[in-house]
Amino acid sequence: MRDQAIVVGAGGALGQAIVTDLVAAGIDVLGVARNPASLAALGERHGDRFRAVIADMADDTAIKAIGAAITAPVSIVVHAPGVPVAGGVRAAPISALVEACNIKVGGFVRLVRAAEPHLRRGSRLVAIGGHYGFEPTAYAATAGVANAALANLVRQMSWAYGELGVTAHLVAPGPADTERLHGIARARAEKEGVSFDTMLDRMRADSAIGAFTSVESVAWAIALLLDPRADAFAGSTLMLDAGRRHAIP
Repeated sequence: MRDQAIVVGAGGALGQAIVTDLVAAGIDVLGVARNPASLAALGERHGDRFRAVIADMADDTAIKAIGAAITAPVSIVVHAPGVPVAGGVRAAPISALVEACNIKVGGFVRLVRAAEPHLRRGSRLVAIGGHYGFEPTAYAATAGVANAALANLVRQMSWAYGELGVTAHLVAPGPADTERLHGIARARAEKEGVSFDTMLDRMRADSAIGAFTSVESVAWAIALLLDPRADAFAGSTLMLDAGRRHAIP
């Protein structure tokens, strides 16, 4: 019996890349999303190696929905949901901040609790955070607050599950060239009175190599965690920011 992976946010650009790499590594994938249509293409592409699970990670009913779909040992769970783009901290609705934390932090807890009976020594608990959780800005309130809280949660899970031989990890990409990034860029461009293309160029320039992080790079890093030697990463954050971060460490 092959191990299973669970990927929340499987229908998004990042989630699709993660699913593809995990299937290539020989693991069957349960892809979780609220919208069945977003998962249809993955089912066509991967056949019986992929199964869709419809669940809302903002609600506790997700625990039962995901748990009922698991039919094999779980080698890795990956929490990669999107959160609302609500602008800067001066303007973002408080409800958007609460929703982001519920999806990112509460959702990860729900995912892990659903998978817990099926975890085994060497299983990985992986949350996708982000650059803005470590480099606060005035224009990405939901991503910054939710991802900072997620970093703390991953450390707690590292200690809580470590005695079982299960490791927890945070993967923190820099801005990836996706529609979600474009939404942030449009909001910044409107606020600063510049064109969308000009803002994208500015955001690229924040990287030491003048680049956004690719979704393929993030998927590669997650697949890397399947290696038993990745135990050494327990509780740590993999910074995939293309040279954006200035702070040490």
